[in-house]
Amino acid sequence: MLKLYSRLAIVLFLVTSCASTKKAKFEDYVFKTRNEEQKYQSAYNKALKLWDVPYTEEDVKTSFGTAHVILAGPKNGKNLVLLHGMDASSTMWYPNIKALAKNHRIYAIDFIMEPNKSNLTAKPLSSEDILVFYNEVFNYYKLKKFDIVGASRGGWIATLLATQKPNSIDKIVLLSPAQTFKFIDKVGKTTSALMLKLFPSEHKFGKTLSTFSTHPEKISHVYKRQFYLANKYAKSNSSMLKMHPFSDKELQSIQNPVLVLIGDKDVINSEESLERAQKHLKNSKTKIVKDAGHFLTIDQSKITNDAVINFLD
Repeated sequence: MLKLYSRLAIVLFLVTSCASTKKAKFEDYVFKTRNEEQKYQSAYNKALKLWDVPYTEEDVKTSFGTAHVILAGPKNGKNLVLLHGMDASSTMWYPNIKALAKNHRIYAIDFIMEPNKSNLTAKPLSSEDILVFYNEVFNYYKLKKFDIVGASRGGWIATLLATQKPNSIDKIVLLSPAQTFKFIDKVGKTTSALMLKLFPSEHKFGKTLSTFSTHPEKISHVYKRQFYLANKYAKSNSSMLKMHPFSDKELQSIQNPVLVLIGDKDVINSEESLERAQKHLKNSKTKIVKDAGHFLTIDQSKITNDAVINFLD
């Protein structure tokens, strides 16, 4: 019974990190009202200004709705796709984008089932649909032999994409990937995130940040506002139940060079994640980032940036 309860807690945490299901209008998949959407979009635009590099925003039509993509970096640089964490949106890369965009052409894609600027106009996506969605974006930009960096849920999606054969991915970086090598490591400590989803408040939001970050004081107040609204408006979705750790066979099928980074205070992963990565990913490197939690791109941005750039170069 205890094991069942723990697994249920894992599922509840994960499902509440996604967008809400609508009975009537799929175009309002995330937000209940126009006012909610406007508040969030305003916060998103302010947070995006934290990017300290020139960028452009584009909308790409897909079979499931519109994908919002932020482009930056030299057009002749090697293509690099960025997949953000749960409810974090592509603005989350603000501490990292200057380093990543120095020599790479950046394609930061907002996941279509979460609060951001992408817009879902179809039913919730299955794992197979997720593959189609991203491949349609990749094909639109004619991306070949590109690198990919995924954080948290973005890491799970990057791994899913890499298990697809054939694919055009070169190098892969997984930043504390959620549900990729194992289920959530410290389920009890993640209850603050569940309570935030059920009963959103600024106080619970602060407790959640302290759980997932060793240095929440480093998080820009501008980004915090956007992230809080994302957590407030995102609701549970049963499609997240399909987000399970990958099998040994699936991991072994990935031949790409892979770098896996986790924080030493991460509540989602532990050394067991790295051990499984080392065992089943044939061409992998792993590293524990000290004094970092799940939000290691913010907790230790320079160390993370350096590790990612050195691997990609």
